[in-house]
Amino acid sequence: MESPPPHKRNVRRDDDRISALPDDLLLGILERLELREAVRAGAVSTRWRHLPHRLSRLHLNGRHFRCTTLLEFMDAFTGATRRLLTDRDCHCNGSHAIKSISLRFFLSAPHLSPIGRAVEHVVSRGETKRLHFGTCSPYKRNTALQLAEFGQQFMSFSRDYPLAFQWLTRLTLKNLAFGHSDVTDLINACDRLTHLTLSFCQLVDEHTPLKIDTPCSGIKDLEFIQFGCTQIELISVPKLSKVQCTSWRLANPPVRFVYVPELRDVSLSTSAMAWQAPFLLSDCLSRSAMNLSKLHLNFRHQMIWIQPEHPKQLTAIFRNLSDLSLSEIFPECDLSWTLFILEAAPALQKFTVSL
Repeated sequence: MESPPPHKRNVRRDDDRISALPDDLLLGILERLELREAVRAGAVSTRWRHLPHRLSRLHLNGRHFRCTTLLEFMDAFTGATRRLLTDRDCHCNGSHAIKSISLRFFLSAPHLSPIGRAVEHVVSRGETKRLHFGTCSPYKRNTALQLAEFGQQFMSFSRDYPLAFQWLTRLTLKNLAFGHSDVTDLINACDRLTHLTLSFCQLVDEHTPLKIDTPCSGIKDLEFIQFGCTQIELISVPKLSKVQCTSWRLANPPVRFVYVPELRDVSLSTSAMAWQAPFLLSDCLSRSAMNLSKLHLNFRHQMIWIQPEHPKQLTAIFRNLSDLSLSEIFPECDLSWTLFILEAAPALQKFTVSL
């Protein structure tokens, strides 16, 4: 004899066990999802609907919106930013702080103001721990004029919303052209900035050096990817601990370190052109970098772009070097040129060579 079917109420109760959990546990589930999925969960259930407004981290990427034009992209992105940042008070009475905010958006001048206002509305409470801005161009290829226009828009954005930039901890910029002091001004305006990435950016005048002089900043990590200038000069960046420079376009050496007493990790990677003469590491690295412990050089299977020199020129700089990595060396290369580095690094513990 078959058992009678379960009571309909019991079925509904069993099916809805997750929704029966307390808000804190449901939030813990949503925190592990991408924001898009968390918002969708709130859209299909009245029980979950208020929860996305209580998330402690909000990460929005303009490229995730399904739109066809730049205007539609940024309208959707700005609307979502306002709803999830500004409108959350009416959903949770300010009881759940936003600890982490990451916004990646296209540079569209009319949309920068609502983004700036929404972020300042949140950070003014003083509870945000991490704030990240990331920008990108809507075009695959940009003219020099477009790059300069994007750079001017972003610098105006930073000046119009100083409170938001004071709370920035990470900044990722792509396809911008800067004036000679803009990068230094940005770093100095961002009191909490620790990480800065400049990707496919350049100076308006590419035939001049990028000079970064920020003696009072707390920035620790700088990354340059195909930055267009004659040379990057790190004049005074006292808290800097890590630098990555990839695919530089002009002269060697790509970076000149001046005052960087906390520098510990340097990575240089490029396929050098024939006209880019090999450079001396002692001309690149500063004697103030006496804490350097990790060095990575990637030659991209092309010419060796460092020049051997007497180990005495590097002993002071390499005295604490413990990890050396040389990558993508063409197979026919004679590795005897590496000896001067080994002789200058008495504390070396890890030495990696890859072809």
